[in-house]
Amino acid sequence: MRFYKTVLPFISLLLFSCGSQNETKNFNISVEGAKPSFSNNQTILVSIENPNQKEIDSIIYFIDQQQMGKTSTNTPFNIPLENQKLGNRRLHAKIYFNSKTETPSKDLYVLASEKPKLYTYQILNEYPHDVEAYTQGLEFHGDTLYESTGQYGKSSLRKTNYKTGEVLQNTPLDRNYFGEGITILDNKIYQLTWREKVGFIYNLKTFEKTGSFIYSKSEEGWGLCNDGKTIYKSDGTEKIWTLNKENLTEESYIEIFTNTSRIKSVNELEYVEGKIYANIFQKNAIAIINPQNGAVEGVIDLKGLQARVTQHRFLDVLNGIAYKGEPNKLFVTGKNWDKLFEIEIIEKQ
Repeated sequence: MRFYKTVLPFISLLLFSCGSQNETKNFNISVEGAKPSFSNNQTILVSIENPNQKEIDSIIYFIDQQQMGKTSTNTPFNIPLENQKLGNRRLHAKIYFNSKTETPSKDLYVLASEKPKLYTYQILNEYPHDVEAYTQGLEFHGDTLYESTGQYGKSSLRKTNYKTGEVLQNTPLDRNYFGEGITILDNKIYQLTWREKVGFIYNLKTFEKTGSFIYSKSEEGWGLCNDGKTIYKSDGTEKIWTLNKENLTEESYIEIFTNTSRIKSVNELEYVEGKIYANIFQKNAIAIINPQNGAVEGVIDLKGLQARVTQHRFLDVLNGIAYKGEPNKLFVTGKNWDKLFEIEIIEKQ
């Protein structure tokens, strides 16, 4: 994926709205040196335009729902962006005057401050993989590899021997469901479906289906991973959602950006040493993402892997990341690939 090229159609739409303000009767927000976008390492200087010279009692500044500070005078106010999520953020000010309040607002478009580091790979081992498996989710639990496969009428949840490719356990989904990403937490397997807006919960040992959950805010079901406390979910857009592990409700989301553009079609996910590793659909690359703000901190270029497997059709693309706990090592495969690769990640010099 061209991570350093601005995706012009999308960015143009976003930038068109940047700087727009909600109309209020008396006040507007002004940002010193306002420009189309800001880096998340910047501090912006804001003030209130008060053309009618109203006497202001106090001003409280917010970014989205987060209070950034309060002032009793209309003097320039510094707001740091370093802890903000990337993407379109809403700056607004609650202004108290003459026993009244007004809340002017302004859009801020926040990008990552640093270019992603670039990585390549070295193949350590190649293992057989079921060529009929349309891989959608991949995750290790101990020494066992678990896999979710897709396609209507062919979707399944599997337990496999990763060294031999043998399928040790296989639970098919009803033909009305298209299987997607999986993650394992607290001896439960969570599996998404694509467009059906429902996920399934299984007992890790028995594969018995013990429950289900609904996702209504996100577009679709694509990838899953977890950090032990929070479940992360991709939906095929630039968003990664956080799910409450107790009730699986979608609580919030981050948007995935580099220092120049947003990254869409985020697919299969894996949580690795504090970062989210994400396949980008139809790209031979994995993005390394900061789960706090959505910044792409690294890109692993996996060109050449697809040429080492039997090709069938256009959608036989890279999709499947599994981490076994060894630093700088990943297991990767793709949709209907006949190989599972164990690779070492190496920073490009």
